[in-house]
Amino acid sequence: MRLKTWVALGLVCAGALASVADDAPKKPAMDPAMMKAMMDAGMPGDAQKKLDVMAGAWDAKVTTWMMPGADPMVMTGTSQNDWIMGGRYLRQNFSGAFMGMPFEGVGYTGYDNVRKQYWGTWMDNMSTGIMMSNGTGMSADGKSWTFNGMMADPMTGKDTTVKETITVVDANHHTMEMWTPGPDGQMYKSMTIEYSRKK
Repeated sequence: MRLKTWVALGLVCAGALASVADDAPKKPAMDPAMMKAMMDAGMPGDAQKKLDVMAGAWDAKVTTWMMPGADPMVMTGTSQNDWIMGGRYLRQNFSGAFMGMPFEGVGYTGYDNVRKQYWGTWMDNMSTGIMMSNGTGMSADGKSWTFNGMMADPMTGKDTTVKETITVVDANHHTMEMWTPGPDGQMYKSMTIEYSRKK
């Protein structure tokens, strides 16, 4: 008999708690401001569209200087740049030859809506690491971006600074210039890539 009493009492208490829970004001799973912030963070907009001038198929002329004042080495290649994930990231697939060896690389460029800055990544078959850089901003005329980043120096085994500038010449031409530290620690232009849209 006592068991039935305890069971009945438990049911009454459970019903009372459920009633209180039902009477409590229900909060939305996510407030509107939070929802808007999340939507804005993931929505491609004008900042991403500014990169569209670099989308498509390109011929590339790559000039590199191993040291300041050294004779340049020139290679050619091709680059296919495509938007992925609904226009959020511009992916670059590069192929060519360097010092008689096949060369291929993959890069991504985008704009972080939360941090309010452009960013880039690069990886290729001449290393096993990844170079990451962040854009310091776009020029006033909207035709160039400057990126600062880090990469592993195979000579020292330590990270070294890298600076890149991408400049849009016109709808069919753009360039990428890279600066890296020389033996004296001073930055020098170590690479230029001239892109011409495939006809």
